Amino acid sequence: MTELLIIMMTVILTNNFVLSQFLGICPFLGVSKKLDSAVGMGAAVTFVMVLATLATWPIQKFILDALNIGYLQTVVFILVIASLVQLVEMTLKKYMPPLYKSLGVFLPLITTNCAVLGVTIMNITEGYNYFEAIVCSIGAGIGFLLAMVLFAGLREKLENCKGIPQCWQGIPITLVAAAILSMAFMAFSGVVDGIFG
Repeated sequence: MTELLIIMMTVILTNNFVLSQFLGICPFLGVSKKLDSAVGMGAAVTFVMVLATLATWPIQKFILDALNIGYLQTVVFILVIASLVQLVEMTLKKYMPPLYKSLGVFLPLITTNCAVLGVTIMNITEGYNYFEAIVCSIGAGIGFLLAMVLFAGLREKLENCKGIPQCWQGIPITLVAAAILSMAFMAFSGVVDGIFG
């Protein structure tokens, strides 16, 4: 149980895919202008991460490894992720049209979101069993969602701030805020090491 908690806390805080590993930056910067779309994107990415792990771990262990064709891992994983994203896109279009419209072009980009591919490959390279891999993907999704929500809140505050010089408005202040948020997450490494070290 402690091992699962360590995996979860590590991928949420200290090894956050967006703020530590810099994976999934495109939706992080593109969809974080409004809190509701950031939450929707974070939830969609989390859902795809978990589904991708549920599908790719057994494919790796029982097909790719069994047939000694592990070199096809990236291609197979991308195909699985692309199929899952299409499923999520069709579901959102049918049952949640406002969220589907607010996510816009970034929803199909989950297919190429390297955070989703990264978590599936990391589950294999770290040697996680099936349950640990699922916990890792849930934690990675929560970490992605947390980063999106925090950054969306920051961006909404920055939009309403009148004291920003004109040369810093827009993209420059957004990138500076992302860098500061990333550095803030570095402090969690001491906390996690102190608790579980």
